[in-house]
Amino acid sequence: MAHPVQAGMVARTSDETASGDELPASPLDVLKSRIVGANGSGPVRAMPHAPDPRDWLAAIIDGSDDAIISKDLEGNIQSWNGGATRLLGYSEAEVLGRPITILIPESRLDEEPAILAEIRRGNRVDHFETVRMRKDGSLVDLSLTISPIRNAEGAIVGASKIARDITERRQAQEKQRLLYGEMQHRVKNLFALAAGIVSLTARSGGRPQDLARIIHERLAALARAHQLTMPDWTEEGLSPQSTTLLALVKTIVEPYGGHKIDISGIDSEVGSEAVTHVALLLHELTTNAAKYGALSASEGRLEIRTFEAGGSINLEWTELGGPVTTAPSSSGFGTRLENGVLTSLDATIRRDWRNTGLVVTIEIPREKLAA
Repeated sequence: MAHPVQAGMVARTSDETASGDELPASPLDVLKSRIVGANGSGPVRAMPHAPDPRDWLAAIIDGSDDAIISKDLEGNIQSWNGGATRLLGYSEAEVLGRPITILIPESRLDEEPAILAEIRRGNRVDHFETVRMRKDGSLVDLSLTISPIRNAEGAIVGASKIARDITERRQAQEKQRLLYGEMQHRVKNLFALAAGIVSLTARSGGRPQDLARIIHERLAALARAHQLTMPDWTEEGLSPQSTTLLALVKTIVEPYGGHKIDISGIDSEVGSEAVTHVALLLHELTTNAAKYGALSASEGRLEIRTFEAGGSINLEWTELGGPVTTAPSSSGFGTRLENGVLTSLDATIRRDWRNTGLVVTIEIPREKLAA
């Protein structure tokens, strides 16, 4: 196994090793042989004025975006490259000879003895993901690769450490985890809601084909509403989306666009938790208007206005030009649906059965609507 070489370490020459045992080739020797062009058939003369192989190594280390650090077996810092300064904030002069523990948060100090124990046994620590502390006290997610450093006699005298910033990757993983949890939650809720729609619709009676049509319409309305809040795929991965109240209203009433429908007022964000309740409620209002109210008459029209009052978003639904309607004598799916909205969103719903048509006012706290 090739052993890492500390930056600036001098390899033994052939004169120095002639009288002793032959040592395994160091990475510096390997790099030097590659630089002069050895290809298995004998050495090739180096180019005139070629840089010393140690200069090649130094340039690679100094130019790396990763932090490359070496320490002795007591954990004291022996070398520090420019990447370490950029990543961790300390200059080389500030850290040389100081313990590596200045970079380790107190909660993770037990990691260092374990790492040094592996190094003393001659083991390499690959891609160890942890957290380290910058000079300003902020924390950074890192992936560490730590390897033994051996002297000319092959004895382990320290460790080289390559630290790579994985903050963006960790953030992306956390984002994916949250989105996955949200999708699981949403799917679970939708299945429960679909079962509830089937059960409540069945209680209203009627012919099987009529019940099937009603269930299909309600589920289709939900599908259109949830399409507005489905996560989008971007270069950074899945991005959670929200919709707005006016966009949701337009989506629900769109199938009835042959009638005069005016939508106006302020807009407000509708979160993934609230969209199901609001969409179903709007769908029931639209369906009833198409059956019994303004949308059932050729001259009928619907006015939907939104406004804010007292920290709540209000939606005023006004039907005009339709048949005269009266309050129903019994409760049905719409009433049970309203009760669910009232409980889940802390909403209030008021109905006014006027001679000119039904007027419904829905009031939902802004923070509940955006949830």
